[in-house]
Amino acid sequence: MRQSNGPLTGLKVVEFTGIGPGPHVAMLLADLGAEIVRVERPGTQLTNPVVERARNRVVVDVKSEEGRAFCLDTLAHADVLIEGFRPGVMERLGFGPDELLKGNERLVYARMTGWGQDGPLAKAAGHDINYIAITGALSAIGRSGEPAIPPQNLLGDFGGGSMYCAFGIMAALFERERSGKGQVVDAAIVDGTTSLMSFFFGVRGRPYLSTERGKGMLGGAAHFYRCFECADGKEVSVGAIEPQFYAELLAKSGAPAELAEAQMNPANWDEYTDKLAALFKTKTQSEWSDLLEGSDACFAPVLSVEEAREHPHLKARQSYVEQGGEWHTAPAPRFSRTPGVIRDSAMDGAKVAARWQKEG
Repeated sequence: MRQSNGPLTGLKVVEFTGIGPGPHVAMLLADLGAEIVRVERPGTQLTNPVVERARNRVVVDVKSEEGRAFCLDTLAHADVLIEGFRPGVMERLGFGPDELLKGNERLVYARMTGWGQDGPLAKAAGHDINYIAITGALSAIGRSGEPAIPPQNLLGDFGGGSMYCAFGIMAALFERERSGKGQVVDAAIVDGTTSLMSFFFGVRGRPYLSTERGKGMLGGAAHFYRCFECADGKEVSVGAIEPQFYAELLAKSGAPAELAEAQMNPANWDEYTDKLAALFKTKTQSEWSDLLEGSDACFAPVLSVEEAREHPHLKARQSYVEQGGEWHTAPAPRFSRTPGVIRDSAMDGAKVAARWQKEG
């Protein structure tokens, strides 16, 4: 499994088994060539063959003398550590950053949590919905007069969590090239999600970009940036914000002429939404796709995960890859000289760790 020509080939990563964003960070690094030794507790089962791919798995009782020695020896030769426990757990196990950085000053110690390493809530339990709730992000999602709708766990765990953690690891590795020293990356979902909200902090006071639920243009209040139901019960999305794209949407769809007036006036949005809703009900999703997809009308059908795999554009880009009888998402982003590759997991973590020690 070592063979890879991805841009992170040669990077040695130790992942302590966790859930949610931590494993996703490891997957992102592994897809781009990093070699991952995944330390698993006895009885751990592979639960997600996609996110947990490309691991060199090893079962270790980290509380035993033998297990502790294995972890310390392996981490002494690693570039990156990924852990997602509550603050203080790694310290109690004897693997806190102060101790590990003494033995390996080049180690990048990535800590992936929801609340962060400090603050009043740091040691409290929580999940994606809670983390995005206090950042203002969740409040903006849903219909006016109804409870907020959690966007699966994409926004917190993966958007504000694993993506920022991976970015932090890369930044720390880049800095290490100058200083020769690693450091702790405190990747908190509340921090990452707050950062994702930067755009909306910068446009406060602009009514059409409001984050008040059901009011803002990007939150589904505008008739030109929302989803509509079709004759067959399926849905389509339109995002024709710019005047030229909006004009194309109206022209190609055969929308009523009065919709061309005052597109950006929120006072018109409810009425115009009703008119477009009636229009989209006249054809099936497939018929609208034949008419609008690929044009500048900013249109796309709303597809399920299974349907997405069969969409011509994603098939052309090979966004999904079948391997070992399982469908996987392709490595991202893409590189011209050193493309990422999907690799299988294997129970050879101890063997890989032994090789690291020999390599020095």
